[in-house]
Amino acid sequence: MTGMVLSFELGILWPGLMKKYGTALGFPFAIEGLFFALEAIFVAICIYGWDRMPPWAHFWSGVPVPLAILGGTTAAIAANSWTNKPGGFTVKDGQMIAVQQGKVFFNDAFWLEFPHMFLAAYIVAAYIVAGFVVAGVYAVDMLRGRRTRSHRLGFLTGFVVAACALPVQIVVGDTIARYVFDKEPLKFAAIELQPSTGTHVPETLGGVLIDGEVGYGIKIPDLASLLAGFRPSVVIKGLEAVPVEVRPTVAQTSIVHWAFDIMVGTSSFMLAVAAWFALLWWRRRDKLATSRWFLLAASFCALASIACLESGWVVTEVGRQPWVVVGHLLTRDAVATQGNLWPFFSSVPAVYLAVDAAAPWVLWSMKRRWEQRGDHSVSVPYGPEQGDDRPPSKHRGDGVLNG
Repeated sequence: MTGMVLSFELGILWPGLMKKYGTALGFPFAIEGLFFALEAIFVAICIYGWDRMPPWAHFWSGVPVPLAILGGTTAAIAANSWTNKPGGFTVKDGQMIAVQQGKVFFNDAFWLEFPHMFLAAYIVAAYIVAGFVVAGVYAVDMLRGRRTRSHRLGFLTGFVVAACALPVQIVVGDTIARYVFDKEPLKFAAIELQPSTGTHVPETLGGVLIDGEVGYGIKIPDLASLLAGFRPSVVIKGLEAVPVEVRPTVAQTSIVHWAFDIMVGTSSFMLAVAAWFALLWWRRRDKLATSRWFLLAASFCALASIACLESGWVVTEVGRQPWVVVGHLLTRDAVATQGNLWPFFSSVPAVYLAVDAAAPWVLWSMKRRWEQRGDHSVSVPYGPEQGDDRPPSKHRGDGVLNG
């Protein structure tokens, strides 16, 4: 759904971008659209084919779904990374000519952004966020005294998967940060809240820019230079290294800096809780289900994982400002200026907010109906076999799919 909306958004909200660079961006977005269509088709077959297809045919109908997601993700990353490090084209008289689609798709930034965003889309969203959210639900129930074997298994399954995936994402993220330091110094200056070029740059936690100086932040001496180049004498370019007209605003700089701090802070918190889990598992495994402080921390990991994912996207997209295509096209020259755009734009987040609000309400209503019905004999409430009055299908097998 979001991929389809994105395609329309580019043409409606960003006419300057598509007019000048649509020849390059059109190719990866066309590939993304094809994969989104394939994903939707096979998801529909997998869902509506339940109990209507032989078991193995039904199984194989689901296999193209993750492959299509991977293909769509790859194409989206190709387009996004190209705007950060554009190449593979020639501009003449303000128009793009001689586009090399292979170099556009596999641009210089693609090979580092792909593993990071692949991990963000698959590892963070699918494993870290989903794992910690699932574990968080069980942790809250266990804090309320519900500590059955199912609760323990549910918690352990989600938490262990997320805890194992988290260090991988942190290592890849650290590699990306050094790439940004080398290739996107303006974004790195915003991340570090660094107004002037210099060495022995401290790592600033929190803080804001006030009259070109950092205020209210906690500074750790030399740490930014050490993290960027492994020695305190490393030079980090400041915001002053670029002209004022192509420099991010104070508000944009603060947003990027705070988003990066939130991303690193939440990652560190989740890593600490994962280490706590490993220690409890090694020394006092029987205390996992009864340690209230640990269960409370594990439940907060659910919120921390979501905040980490969203703040990472803020760093990526706001960090490129004031550019849409870095070094080539400014945001003010790419965005639409028609006066009636706000009502149309507002309708899109309104729809998503309505869906976000309706989903938990529907799930809560289903839970209450199940509890009022009092039939707790089924292992999976509202499972595929529930509420299905059709006679058993000849393809159902021996309860393989519906048991």
